[in-house]
Amino acid sequence: MTLFSILRERLESLLHPSVRGDAMGSARHRAFIALRMGGGLVALAGVPLYLAARGAPSSIEVTILAWFVSPILISYYLSRTGRFETAHILSSASLATLVFAVAVQSGGMSSFAAIWLVAVPLEAALSASRRVVAAAVGMALGCAIMLVLLEWSGALPASTVTGDLATLFTAIGITLATVYAAGLAFGAESLAHTSKRLLALEEGRYRLLARHMSDVIARHRANGDVNFISPAAEALLGVPGPLLLRHGLFDRVHVADRPRYLTALSDAARGGEECSVEFRVRRDSAVHGGEFIWVEMRCRPLEPTQDKASGACEVVSVMRDVTERKAQEEALEIARREAEEAGASKSRFLATMSHELRTPLNAIIGFSEMLTHEDEMKIDAARRREYAGLINESGLHLLSVVNGILDMSKMESGKFELVAEPFAPRETLASSCNLMVLKARDKGVELMLRAPSDLPQMTGDARAFKQILLNLLSNAIKFTEEGGSVTVSAEVAGRELALRVTDTGIGIGKDDLAHLGKAFFQAGASYHGRREGTGLGLSIVKNLVALHGGEMRVDSELDRGTTVSVRLPIVFTPAAKPSNIATLSPAPRADSKVTLVKKIA
Repeated sequence: MTLFSILRERLESLLHPSVRGDAMGSARHRAFIALRMGGGLVALAGVPLYLAARGAPSSIEVTILAWFVSPILISYYLSRTGRFETAHILSSASLATLVFAVAVQSGGMSSFAAIWLVAVPLEAALSASRRVVAAAVGMALGCAIMLVLLEWSGALPASTVTGDLATLFTAIGITLATVYAAGLAFGAESLAHTSKRLLALEEGRYRLLARHMSDVIARHRANGDVNFISPAAEALLGVPGPLLLRHGLFDRVHVADRPRYLTALSDAARGGEECSVEFRVRRDSAVHGGEFIWVEMRCRPLEPTQDKASGACEVVSVMRDVTERKAQEEALEIARREAEEAGASKSRFLATMSHELRTPLNAIIGFSEMLTHEDEMKIDAARRREYAGLINESGLHLLSVVNGILDMSKMESGKFELVAEPFAPRETLASSCNLMVLKARDKGVELMLRAPSDLPQMTGDARAFKQILLNLLSNAIKFTEEGGSVTVSAEVAGRELALRVTDTGIGIGKDDLAHLGKAFFQAGASYHGRREGTGLGLSIVKNLVALHGGEMRVDSELDRGTTVSVRLPIVFTPAAKPSNIATLSPAPRADSKVTLVKKIA
C-alpha cells in the first residue's frame, strides 16, 4: 500500500456519513479537509525549524503560528457535523481575522498581509455557495474598511516590522500566498475534474438507458415541434431519430389522429398536468412498407423551460407501442358484439320458431281432430280430401322449416359435406322454375327463365345448387307483389357460371342490406310488415355459395326490386375439411365473399 493510498484512506475516514453517498459532496468535503489539515500540519511541522533559525518570535509571528491551528479545528468541525457552508464561513472568518490582526501590527493597508484579504472570497468560491461567497466578501471588505479607518484616525500602532525583517516577512508572505493559492487551484481543479467525471458518468447512464429502453422519450417545444428524441425511435418507427425532429414526428401521425396528438401536447404545456393519448403513427417496414401502428403517449410539462410570455412550457413525452393491446381490445369488442348478436339471434330464433312451428302444428292438430270426429261433424269425402291436403301442406312446411334449421346447424358446425359430381345446370334451372311456377302463378307473379340452351356441364353439388335456386326464387316470389315479375338468368363468365335472380318486388332498405345473410333476419319487417318464413333462406344461400368458393352480391332499392347475383366455379373440387363457411356474425365475413350494394337510381 502506497503512502498516497494510506493518506486517501485516512482522509476518507474523516468524511461525515451524510456525504459518503454523494460523490460531488464527498469531493468538496475532501478538498476542504485536505487543504486545511494538510496546510496546517505542514506549517506546524516547520515551526521548530523556524524558531531554531529565528529565535524568540515576535507578536506577529506568534499570531501567525497560533492561526495554523484553526484550520485543523475547522476541518474537525466539518468532519463531525457535515455542515459544509458553516465550516467555509468559519474558515473565511479565521483567515480574515488573521490578516486583519497582522495588518494592524505591520502597517495597516500598506502591510504585506493586507493583500491576503483577496484570498478570503477566493477561498470561499470553492464552496459553490453564493451565501458563503457573499459572507466572505463582506468580511474582506469589512476588514479593509476598518484598516482604512484606523489608519485615517491615527489609531494604528507603530509597525513592529522594519528594515530587513519587513523584507523577510514579505518573502515569507509571498511564499505562503503562492503555496496557499496553489492549494486553492489544485482544490478547484480536483472539484472540476470530479464534476466532469460525474457528469460523463451520468450522461453515460442516461445514454445507456435511452439506447436500451424500448419506450421512446421525446422533448417537444410548446408548438409541438420535437427538439430531442431517444434512439429507441428508430426501432419503433423504422427511421433514424434526426428525421423525426421538428415536424418529422407530426408528419407521420395519422391524419385523423393529429388533432388529438396536438391537443395532448398543448394541454400538457399549458395545463401543467400529465396527459395521455393514443394515436396511430406510420412505421417504415422492409417487409410491410409503410404501416400504421398504435402508440400511447404520456406527456408532462418541463417546468424549467417555461415561457413566461405565453404561459406555456416545453413538454417531455414517453411513447410506447400498444398495437398488440389495441388488437386485443378490438378482438374483445368483436367478441362482445358477437355475444350480443348471438343473444339477439337466439331471441329471433325463439320468436321465429314459436310462429313457424306453432302455425303448421296447429293446422295439423286441428284438422286431424276434425277428421277423427268426422261422423259427429258429418264431414263428406270432398271436405276430408281438403283437410288431408291442408295437413299434408302443413307437414311439408314444417319439414321444410326443420330441414332449414338442420342444414344451417350443419353449416355452422362444418359438417355440411358437398358431393362433387357432373350435372347440367340448364336442366336444374328449368326444373327449379317449374317447381316454383305454381306458387308464382297463385300470387299473380310472372316467372321467366333466360338461359342459353348450350350452358356447359358443371362439376359440383347438384343438390346444393338446386337448393340455392329454390331459396332465391322463393324469396323473390314472396317479396314481389301481384303483377310483378321474377327473372332467372344464367351465363358463362370465364371459368364461372353467373346466375342472377331479379324481381320487381318491394326491395330492401339501405339499413337492412348490411344485415342480409344473418340467420332468422327478414328484410323489410319494419316497413312492410312481417312475411311468412324463418329468415334462413338467404343465410343458407350465402353459406352454400361460400362452400362452393363462389361469390354472392345483392343489389336492391326500395320499391324498385332486388337482384341477387351468384358466381359459382364451373369445376368445383371440395376440400377435405371445408373452412370457408359463413357463420352467424354481426356483419358478413370476408371469407364468404358477399357484397351488399344499394342501387343508384
